[in-house]
Amino acid sequence: MRRSIERLLNAHGHQTHGYASAETFLESDFVGTIGCLVLDIHLGNMSGIQLRRWLRDFGSSLPVIFITAVDDDALEAEARDAGCVAYLHKPFAARFLLLAIDDALSGLSAK
Repeated sequence: MRRSIERLLNAHGHQTHGYASAETFLESDFVGTIGCLVLDIHLGNMSGIQLRRWLRDFGSSLPVIFITAVDDDALEAEARDAGCVAYLHKPFAARFLLLAIDDALSGLSAK
């Protein structure tokens, strides 16, 4: 899924950097230089929601778009409370992700 999203975004003019885990992302040189983060809710040791909270606690206002295959209202509420700009259920149409990224990069909150 990660590679498919990277190819989609690259094809639409976005520069991407994919990471296998939240920890790998946090260890990267790109943490402070990216414009938007697309996160799966369920990652390895640290969940996408935990990563979003960690970033927020350290002063990051980086826009986050969550994606998940789990249809759970409580999980969606938790993700929104953590501060996401969009929450997409897999499978989702490519245009919904592209619109959410455009909104995130322009400072709008996607629905």
